[in-house]
Amino acid sequence: MAIVRPTAEHLQQLASQLHMRLTQEQAEEYLVLMQPSFDNYDLIDGLPDEVPPVLYPRSSGYRPSAAENPNNAWYYRTEVQGAAGGKLAGLTVALKDNMALAGVPMMNGASTLEGFVPSFDATVVTRLLDAGATILGKATCEHFCLSGGSHTSDPAPVHNPLRHGYSAGGSSSGSAALVASGEVDIGMGGDQGGSARIPAAWCGLYGLKPTHGLVPYTGIMAVESTFDHAGPMTANVRDNATVLEVIAGSDGLDPRQYAPKVDIYTEALGRGVNGLRIGVLTEGFQLANLDPRVADKVREALAVLESLGASVQEVSVPEHVLAGNLWTPIGCEGLTMQMMHGNGMGFGWKGLYDVGLLDRHAKWRDNADELSASLKFCMLVGQFGLTRYNGRFYAKAQNIARRARAGYDKALTHYDLLAMPTVPVTAQPLPDSGCSITEYITRAFEMIGNTASQDITGHPAMTIPCGQVDGLPVGLMLVGRHYAESTLYQAAAAFEASADWKTL
Repeated sequence: MAIVRPTAEHLQQLASQLHMRLTQEQAEEYLVLMQPSFDNYDLIDGLPDEVPPVLYPRSSGYRPSAAENPNNAWYYRTEVQGAAGGKLAGLTVALKDNMALAGVPMMNGASTLEGFVPSFDATVVTRLLDAGATILGKATCEHFCLSGGSHTSDPAPVHNPLRHGYSAGGSSSGSAALVASGEVDIGMGGDQGGSARIPAAWCGLYGLKPTHGLVPYTGIMAVESTFDHAGPMTANVRDNATVLEVIAGSDGLDPRQYAPKVDIYTEALGRGVNGLRIGVLTEGFQLANLDPRVADKVREALAVLESLGASVQEVSVPEHVLAGNLWTPIGCEGLTMQMMHGNGMGFGWKGLYDVGLLDRHAKWRDNADELSASLKFCMLVGQFGLTRYNGRFYAKAQNIARRARAGYDKALTHYDLLAMPTVPVTAQPLPDSGCSITEYITRAFEMIGNTASQDITGHPAMTIPCGQVDGLPVGLMLVGRHYAESTLYQAAAAFEASADWKTL
């Protein structure tokens, strides 16, 4: 096949976009010299793409009706049967709708991407199926994953199955709601600012954000590669640990992975917490919007762990606040460049690119007014930083992020885990569809005060249901050393075995 060749006039327009001026004569001379380069484009255009084969049969599925989908938690229903046996045999999965499932539509919560159908499976999908899981479909998620609330997804908000009309949390909203309602055993989520832990906390689940790079992100639509994470949400600790055993480890395609250290996580479940050192993070209890009843439930849960033999002491880590502040330039400028200007892929990394996604997502420019207010907010902040300050704040924030990680690491030389509330409040009522921009955006980001920091530092973090306030779940968040997920599961299993969070 032959690509479209530019004319001299087109080349002059391209030069103008690059802040250059070409005369007609110069443009024509350049065009002659450029023809061999375009011949290489023709060659590449005619070659087959290098993508993984699709191993398990499936149908494209269907969009469920409102009667079948009362919480708006499903985007698409299908059924993909995994291997006949394996660690996950008999367990069912809902995939967050930013994860590629070949042949099944993927919308990532945004109308501007509707109609896109991936041609290959994400690595985590293949690993789940290889382990015997059955995938039942794609779960609704928030608009390009830019909300901790569940009111930003197209076409409708996701309801918390524990209280209709209330947020399920985001951005992995549908995944959490489907596990909490008992429709699936496992909800796969992403986490860039708390997007797996927030909905898990608000739906009464165990939700893990692994160490950055432990789980391959290949085949999952990026937000910003330096803080993209994927992890499981489950109703019990064992399922969570088993899923991580299946999906963790390098796939050779994701540059986020730096020789990840894997473990047999289920072996930690019966170890107990006797002698475990837990630092209660002072700054995690100082959020301006922290509900004191939430704080009380978290401290009561820590008292339970102490009664089981853990050492529990207060510790201050000022870098926790710093890391949360760093999220703004890294998140806003980074996502504007990679997810939006970079058409969901960006450049400068070796790995598996989804060419079809790049082509389809590029069309957001034709319907940019349809983007959610939460995404527009982040893009406007990011574009300002990129154009007015040349991206220097993104760059400086990435440098300072090493200092933030070092602050956590220092505390974790004295403690095995750090503890704090996952989110400062319980699930909130969904805002009205006609609410103001201010309310829409406030309700999207009001809950990330503790969760965003570990996305910047890369430390593993897990939310554990530890009680209720007015009938709604409260989450205790534990943070561990890099690649110390087994310690998180050790403490989570001990707490789970000691008490029923629904009665606390």
